[in-house]
This record gives sequence, C-alpha cells and structure tokens, in this order.
Amino acid sequence: MNDFIQSAEALQEELVTCRRHLHQAPEIGLELPNTTAFVIEKLKAYGYAPTRCGGGVVATCGKGVSGKTFMLRADMDALPIQEESGEPFSATNGNMHACGHDFHTTMLLGCAKLLKQNESAIEGTVKLMFQPGEEVALGAKTMIEAGVLKNPDVDAAMMIHVLTGAPGVANGDVVVMAEGAASSNTDAFRINVKGKGGHGATPHETVDPINVMAHVHTALQVINAREVNAAELFTMTIGEIRAGSANNVIPDTGYMRGTIRSFGKPTRAFVKERLAEISESVAKTFRAEAEVVYEFEVPSVINEGSVRRESLAAMQSLFGDTIKDASTYAGGMFARITGSEDFGYVSEEVPSLMVGLVTGIPADGHRYPMHHPKATFDERVLWKGAAVYAHTAMTWLKNNQ
Repeated sequence: MNDFIQSAEALQEELVTCRRHLHQAPEIGLELPNTTAFVIEKLKAYGYAPTRCGGGVVATCGKGVSGKTFMLRADMDALPIQEESGEPFSATNGNMHACGHDFHTTMLLGCAKLLKQNESAIEGTVKLMFQPGEEVALGAKTMIEAGVLKNPDVDAAMMIHVLTGAPGVANGDVVVMAEGAASSNTDAFRINVKGKGGHGATPHETVDPINVMAHVHTALQVINAREVNAAELFTMTIGEIRAGSANNVIPDTGYMRGTIRSFGKPTRAFVKERLAEISESVAKTFRAEAEVVYEFEVPSVINEGSVRRESLAAMQSLFGDTIKDASTYAGGMFARITGSEDFGYVSEEVPSLMVGLVTGIPADGHRYPMHHPKATFDERVLWKGAAVYAHTAMTWLKNNQ
C-alpha cells in the first residue's frame, strides 16, 4: 500500500505541469480539439491505444481476458468566463477552468499512468472516460449514445469532482457523497409568451406579454410555497425575463428562462407538470399563449449503495481518516449538492458513485467558489486524486469477480 502511494506521489510534478498546460488552454462545449489531442498524446505515451467517442476519449487498461469493467470519468471542458484568478498560468482566451475540470482530466491521466504500472494486478478492465460538454449538460449523454458503456460493457462507474473555497473543511479530504441522489436533477426551461403588440397609447387594443410574464412569475412561487413537501430540497429560479425594445411600444412576445433543481423522480415530474399547467393557464387568463420549452434536462447522480460502501472502504484502507463520509462530514453540507452533474446519465445506466476532493480552502488563500472568475485550486492534491481513482477501481474489480 505504501508503494502505491509513493508511486502516486512521484507523479506530482508531472501532474502539475499537465494541469497548468490544460488550464492555460481551456476549451468549451462538445468540441475540444486541443484538449482531446493532448489527452490522446499522453495516453499513447503511457502505453494506451485510445479511441475517440462522442467528442471525448476512451481507453482501457487491464488483463482484458475476463472479468468485470469499472469505468472512471473525468470531464474536460471549461466555462466562457474571463479569468481573474491572478495565477501566472491564467487563461487569456476568454474561457476558464473555473470548475476544476482541468484537475479532473489531469488526475485521470495520472490514474492512467498508475494503472499501467500495476496492470498485471488489475482483475478485469478499467475503462477511462474523458468527457467533453459537461457544462452544457450534453457530453455524458452524447458519449453514452456513441457507445462508451459498451465494448466492454461497464458494470460500475465513478467520478471525482474537486471542491474549492468551502469553509469548515480540510484540504485534501475526500468526501464520499451520500447514498441515493447525490446531485440534483436540473432542468433548464424557457417560457415563451405570445400576446398582441401595439402602441403604448392604446393598451386596450393589445395583449401585453410583459404583464402576463409578471403574473406567471408570481404564480409559479406557489409550487415551492404550497405544493412541494417542505422536507424536499427543491428550488426554482427565474434568471432572465426579456421583452420589448422601446418604452412606448407593447411587444408581441416575450420570454422567461430559469432552472428547476430537485431530488428524486416523483418531485421532478410533478414540478415540470405544474410549471406547464400554471404558465399556460395564467397566460390564457390574460388572453395570451404560453409554451414551456426545456433547453436541457440533467438527472441526479445516484450513488448506488453497494458501490458506495465498497469504494468508501477501499479509499479508507489507503488514506485512512482523510476519507470522509459526507453524511456526517462538515454538518452534512456535501451529502447532497444542489448543483447539476451530467454524470447522472451514467448513473441511470450503471451503478455509480460521485466523490468530492477538497482542493483549496479559504485559510490557504482559496477564497472563491467554483464558477467564479477569481477561483483558484490547490495543486498539492493532484497525486491524491489520481491514487483514489486507480485504487478504487482496482479494489472494486478485485472484490467483484
């Protein structure tokens, strides 16, 4: 066990170099030509034969004769944010790895090297999934449709997400999130409202979509206030309302955009049904029309019980008390997160696990949360993420033959 940790620690300098290269050249969306080329180059140098899949990259390691397959996933895309972190290796192209996906990619590359060093001990197959488009909630689904869970068929899967800027935690802690829904369902919607435009001097001849949207916005609050169980974690946010372009003209149309975050399929289905019913009926009351369109829909990541228990034990055997059970860690603040994670599409298909890794705390100068233009991350734990990935996969395969 100590040899395995030492091997991982020996990768640290290489991993820092790798991470900074990725950080300086962030790409967004489903097409990441430079990032995928870099990943492929690294994997080939480590002895892999990587293939492209749905905009991402896939590689396998192990004896490849029989046994089960455990998949490890890292997302590779960045955000359209102008970086203000002050790091000497900051990105300058208008994009930023403000969510730590450069960490995820680097740690999985480190894991790939560790796995190759220990390939004779892998009792089955470890599949590596380097995914684009997590921030646009399309990457995992696209790779699944392209066959990432096949050939060989995946039996279980795991992902790590870094955490920075959070108070009350310790740098380098690994947080195994709670059983069941570990992240929220996230549904981004648009409500299109059609009225009848006209001159501001003759409002009686119009159907004002702005008035309609104001009433829809107010009416939607009843879902949270009166219709969803108070014990449920649920939020609905309207973040954008647009209509018109002149102060004396009533426009024909307008729209509202927002998100729904919920846990569990029943609540998700109920809220989406009520969103449409309320929007359409309120609009009809004012002689207008409303249409609800979903711009993207992401299911919760479901932490399957047996994979979670076995993985927690495997991690604790390697790193001891720095492996935390999220149900009791930091007051349970990481047991379930209201953020979305499109790894949920994977967890709908195979037993899965989501794990957090603390990579920066305010006491060490990492004061800003993810998705902030000033967010920074502590590189000292890169080797640990790589080791957790590799050790968990190898142990699960050993225990499940």
